[in-house]
Order: sequence, then C-alpha cells, then structure tokens
Amino acid sequence: MHQYQAPMADFQFLLQDWLNVNEHYQAIGAQGMDMDLVGEILKQGAKFAQDVVAPLNRKGDEQGCKLEGGKVTTPEGFASAYQEYIANGWNAMLGNPEFDGQDLPYSAAVPVHEMLNSANLSWRLTTMLTESAVLAVDKHASDDLRQNYLAKLISGEWTGTMNLTEPHAGTDLALLNTKAIAQDDGSYSITGNKIFITGGDHDWTSNIIHLVLARLPDAPKGVKGISLFLVPKYLLDANGEPGEANALGVGSIEKKMGIKASPTCVMNYDGATGYLVGEPNQGLACMFTMMNDARFQVGMQGLGSAEASFQGALAYAKDRLQSRAPSGPKQPDAKADAILHQPDVRKMLLTQKALTEGCRALSLLYAQQMDVEKYCNDQRADSAKQVIAFLTPICKGFMTDIATEITNLGIQIYGGHGYVREWGMEQLVRDTRIAQLYEGTNGIQAADLIGRKLTRDGGQMLAKTLELLSSRIENISNLAKQEQATALLNEYEQVSKALLGVGADDLAGAATDYLHYSAYLILGILWLDMASAAEHCDNDFVAKGKQKTCDFYIKRILPRKDLHKSVIHASAEDLLAINEHEFAYE
Repeated sequence: MHQYQAPMADFQFLLQDWLNVNEHYQAIGAQGMDMDLVGEILKQGAKFAQDVVAPLNRKGDEQGCKLEGGKVTTPEGFASAYQEYIANGWNAMLGNPEFDGQDLPYSAAVPVHEMLNSANLSWRLTTMLTESAVLAVDKHASDDLRQNYLAKLISGEWTGTMNLTEPHAGTDLALLNTKAIAQDDGSYSITGNKIFITGGDHDWTSNIIHLVLARLPDAPKGVKGISLFLVPKYLLDANGEPGEANALGVGSIEKKMGIKASPTCVMNYDGATGYLVGEPNQGLACMFTMMNDARFQVGMQGLGSAEASFQGALAYAKDRLQSRAPSGPKQPDAKADAILHQPDVRKMLLTQKALTEGCRALSLLYAQQMDVEKYCNDQRADSAKQVIAFLTPICKGFMTDIATEITNLGIQIYGGHGYVREWGMEQLVRDTRIAQLYEGTNGIQAADLIGRKLTRDGGQMLAKTLELLSSRIENISNLAKQEQATALLNEYEQVSKALLGVGADDLAGAATDYLHYSAYLILGILWLDMASAAEHCDNDFVAKGKQKTCDFYIKRILPRKDLHKSVIHASAEDLLAINEHEFAYE
C-alpha cells in the first residue's frame, strides 16, 4: 500500500514561480509573510499529514465509529492525533488574532488542508467544519457569544458543526421544521431533528458547538423565516467552562459507503438551550458564510483524494511487471516490462496528473483571491469577493466530479488488485464519492453557477473572473501560449454572455454542462500559464513535466469542453418531453 507523500515540489513551483507569493503578500500588506515562511509551514504540515494522520486512514476505515451509551467513540488514534494537531496550532492558522488566531493567508493554509485531505479524509472532516463554524461565529455572532466561544473554537479546544438537513428537508431548507422558542433569559429553546451531521459527537474535545437552523414561532414561511442558533453540547458554567449537559443527543450514526471513520450523526434537540446568531429570520444568510467556505473545502477533499490516488497508481505502474511494451522490451533483464510503459496506462496516469495539478492551481488561485478579500479594504477586496462567489461552485462541483473519475482510474491502473482493500485504492473511491453530494449536490452547484452567479447579476461576477484570468494571461511570456489562452478567454466570454436572458428551463438543463465547460476551459488557461512559468523554473523535472503535461491537457483533456459547449445552448425541450409514465413504459 502506497504511503502518501505531500507534493512539495509542485506546491513550491505554484506558490513561488507561478503565483509569486512574495510579491502577492507585499501587495496586500500581509506583514511578515514570504515564501520562506510558507515553505516552513508546508514542511511541518507535510510531516504531520504523512507521519501522524495518514497511518490512521486504513485503520479508521476498518474500525469505524461507535455509539454506546449516547456517546460516540472514534477509531483508535484519532483523538490523540487531534490533540497533537491543536497543540501545534494548526487549527488556528486562519483565525482572528483578537481571539488568538494566527491570521495566516489562505494561500499558506490551503496546501496544508489539501495534505490532510489526501492523508485521511475522515479525520480532516471535523477540523474542516470547525474552521467554517469559526467564520460564521466571528462574522455574525454577538460580542458576548464571540467572547464565550470563539477563542476555543479557533484553537480547536472545542469543535463546531453545521446543522441544516432534516429527514424531509435537504436542498430545500424552506421545508425545515426545527423550532426555536424565546426564553425569558434571552436564550431560545430548540426542538427538532437533524440528520447527516458531521462530527455531531465524538471523543476529541470537552465541548461541541452546534450551529443549528430553526424557525421562530412568528417567522415568515420559506427560507426568509429561518434563524441561526448556537447550541453547545454542554452549557457554560460561571467560569466559561463546560458544565451542565444540554438537552440534545445523538440518535444514531449513519452506516455509510465511505468516510466511515467520521461520525455522521442523527442529532435530536429536545428543548435544548440555544443562542441567536445574527438577526432573527436571517439565519440562511449567516449560514452561507459557513456553507460557502465548506463548499470550497469539499472541493479540496476531491483534490486531496485525487492526489492520493495518482500517487498510488504511479507507484504501482512503476513496479508492476506485465507483458512487454508495444515497441519492444524496455526492461530486457526483467521477465516483463512495468505497465508504466503501456501507452494506455500512461494516458490514465497523465489524465490523473493533468486534472489533479490543474485543480491544485485553481485552488491556489482561489486562495490568493481569499487573501485579497481578507487583507485589503479597497476595490480589490470587492472584486475578489465576486471572483470567489463565481468560482466556488466550480471548485466544489468540478473538483469532486473529477475526483471520482481519478480515483476510479486509480483502481483501473491497479487492475484486480485495485478492487482489493489492502491496496487502499477502493477506499479512496468510497470516501470521495460523498463529496459530490454534501454541502449541496453538484447539480445544485451547477444550478447556482448558471442561475445565480452568472445570470442573476447580469454577468458582473463573470466580468470580474474574466478580469482575473486576463491578468494571468498578460503575464504569460510565451507568446504562442498567450495567444492560445487569449482565444480560450474570448470563447468563454462569448459562450457565457450568450446565456444571459435564456429561459429558466433551458438554463437548468444546461447547468452541469456549463459548469464542466467552465472548469475545463479555465484549467486550460491555467495550464498554459503554468507551462509558460515553468520555462523559468530552476527545477528541471518540474519545468519539463509541467510543459509536457500542459501539452497533454491541451490535446487530450481540453477538447472535452467542446462536447459540453455543443449542448449548452440546446433547448431543454427534449429533457422535459418524456412524461413520468414513459420513463419505465408503465
């Protein structure tokens, strides 16, 4: 079974040679940040991911989580790894410095998050949701709540959850029934049931802080009548420490296809004490602060699984002797040649490599924009906010879609061994499949991209995204690649703007194709940009590998966009013509 190794050379190239983070940090006023410091952060993050978290991955999948006596126990070693994680300050990387956070740029933290996802997706999930909860509490909660809860959420002494889904209300939160009744002391009594709650209970921390969507008695119908509440597992005593148990509990742990080491809980609230976050009936807007961060983080889960699968498949392809290469023996002293010499295996490996490294570049470009929004107080922050909004559904939807493709290719390269548990490849397929579903299915991401991010504001988010991509193209020193990238950008603008004003059914019918078209085309621009930057890279293997992988992407992967493009402007009439009885010939 291949042992994960963080792709440090690629991170180094992307941050130093491609994004030029030293210049980036100076431009946004990120004091004390430079590539040397980021390199040390990544080095230590890689050590933790590789040596502490990755060895727990298979064991966690086999042991799973247990619910006994109303308490959840996670697999052996998970809790102690978490204690080491928070002791070394990893949970506080992005936190508000007023509450002992480190206030690091996202471009320094996102690579570490990718490493953790590659090493152990189940373990990473609870820390991921805590980071998202921190954002919502910091931005929307009252000063009292921030003082009582934020520092310990940032440090990781307490973890956080997101409670949205109910048995009858998934995507359509307008249907949720959880009730909140105001109490004389200013708190609220929360009653209801939530499902699919990641980290709803565990044995890692002394308290768990649940962010719960619920309705007030006089709330308007629909999503405009939803409020957000902070509901701790244990109420705080006079010293601000966990005291009396709150009126909530775990009904069960879901039995799942994958991420078995992550406790996915059914949560029951029976008059639990909660505290309003933000204004009444504005809960969904508050929750979206958390949800949008989580959507990008889920995209990073896909990227992490893709990298792990590629590494395993490459190692196996180098070692597995089978037949001879079509052009003759490549290892004449061996009984057969490694399957790496088979063109079809090469094609699968290059597909993994090109899509994984392309998505990594997209994730760091996204992180760079998050840096701008975080540190700048001018028009640059406003522009970055719009770019982030536009790219979020692309990152979540595309990275998780291609993760399923890439992890399946990993199994294919292993052949029959890939289907057997001991090699670890089938676990990657099972674990990553959920990423296409939670935090909004990828169909929802596509609908969000085309129905809200593209058309609702008349293309303003698109315009800011085009500006960012254009600025990247202007820096391409290779004129031929600059011309190719410019042609792609012009095409993207034309195709996208042609969708403005299209009817609702036709937009919905084109949504997934538009998301994939967008992603393949954007990655094409980023690959041309990276290949040009690689011409000046000191690492010869990176320099040549980037340029050759770019050639592969442009010739063999980028044409996928044309299939999606060919149906984007098609009417949805054929999708809606068949009635429910004709599907199964009733």
